[in-house]
Amino acid sequence: MKNERTTPLKRFQKNTKGFTLVELSVVIVIIGVLAAFAVPRFRNAVERSKASEAFNYLSAVATAMERYHGRQGTYADVLDKLDIKMSVPKYFSVGAVQPGSSGDLEDSWSMTLTRQGASAGYGAYTIAFTEDGYDTQNSTLQQYPDINPMGT
Repeated sequence: MKNERTTPLKRFQKNTKGFTLVELSVVIVIIGVLAAFAVPRFRNAVERSKASEAFNYLSAVATAMERYHGRQGTYADVLDKLDIKMSVPKYFSVGAVQPGSSGDLEDSWSMTLTRQGASAGYGAYTIAFTEDGYDTQNSTLQQYPDINPMGT
């Protein structure tokens, strides 16, 4: 008799190895919530690093411009005259050197980089430098403090 009772019970018992649909659904929801927070942060970090590349390039140009001004008494009108060997930023188009606030290259200059290609939804923002450094007035990067390496 004992054997007859255990046999019908074994027939209704299921193999309990593996995960249930509810457990899998909970894991998928948790992964989705984590991804919703992580993806925008990652995207911003990547875009911030690209903007940092532009800042490094313009900082090198500014330093070379000061050296050129010290030797020549004026700022260079083209980058080829400068003593730097730095590759152009990959994700930005380089604008021409322009006279700065005084309107004359003898004592001021200005240059702008414009973001090209897919920019994580930020559009074609610009980064401008002058003889005084980062130009907050003419840079549209100011609108995006989450990717601005200067933090302002």
